[in-house]
Amino acid sequence: MPVSKSKRSRYTPPPPKNAPPSPLWVPAVMGAMMLVGLAIVLLNYLDAMPGEAENRYLLLGLGFITGGFALATTYR
Repeated sequence: MPVSKSKRSRYTPPPPKNAPPSPLWVPAVMGAMMLVGLAIVLLNYLDAMPGEAENRYLLLGLGFITGGFALATTYR
C-alpha cells in the first residue's frame, strides 16, 4: 500500500543559533548618548547653551538621541 503524503517526513530547519550577549560598552554608550542628547535639548530650551537658542543645538541633541536608539537595536 502506498504511503500517504501526510505520513511522509517533512523538512524541519535547524534551530537558530543563539547570539552572544552584547558587550558591556553597548548599553553604557547607549544610555550616555540618550542622556547627553536629552541634556543638550533641555539646556537649549533653558537658554543655558552658549549663544542663543538655536536649531543646531536641537539637531545635535536629537542626533545623540537617535544614535542611542540605533545602539538599542543592537542590544541583546
